[in-house]
Amino acid sequence: MTSSATRGLALLKTLLALLACAAVLAARADEIEVLDARLSATEEGLALEADFAFELKPRLGEAVANGVPLYFVVEFELTRLRWWWFDEKAVAKRMQLRLSYHPLLRQYRLSTGMLQQQFQSLDEALHVLKRVRNWLVVERGAALADANHEAAVRMRLDISLLPKPFQVSAITSRDLNLESAWRRFPFRAPPAPPAPVETREPREAGGR
Repeated sequence: MTSSATRGLALLKTLLALLACAAVLAARADEIEVLDARLSATEEGLALEADFAFELKPRLGEAVANGVPLYFVVEFELTRLRWWWFDEKAVAKRMQLRLSYHPLLRQYRLSTGMLQQQFQSLDEALHVLKRVRNWLVVERGAALADANHEAAVRMRLDISLLPKPFQVSAITSRDLNLESAWRRFPFRAPPAPPAPVETREPREAGGR
């Protein structure tokens, strides 16, 4: 075998090895699983309920216990499907969940917006974090066309809000990467109620 053929074979083996590594990393990328997602009508509009499943890596658990907060993001999209033109994104929402630990009180905290909850253990906090309930994603009165839509939801750990050393480690370590694939499901917006009909009382005979 000539030297050029040997180099070519070595290069091919290297490329195959890189492709195999990429396949392994891609298979491990979706560390969060979306178990269920649904929309329900409420007095305020449309609310999302979703259930997620994942295991917090020991390194992330130790980071929280040592005072490093973790920021999880739940993203929701509602897209109007149009066969004659490009699909239209009707709604895009984002909710941030902050998981932290208070060493003096020895309590885990889960907060989103102005709402904050305390837990005695990490497992209790994660149990609530994995269950999204009554998240208002479409307010009442929003103009949604009476057409087929596709809803989508996902959860991920926001690595950009971790301390810089963790961000650097996340480039080469999958232990700091938590993300789900988009969970998509069909949804059809209910038709808008008919406009009220204006009625007038008949005028009395001889009236002015």
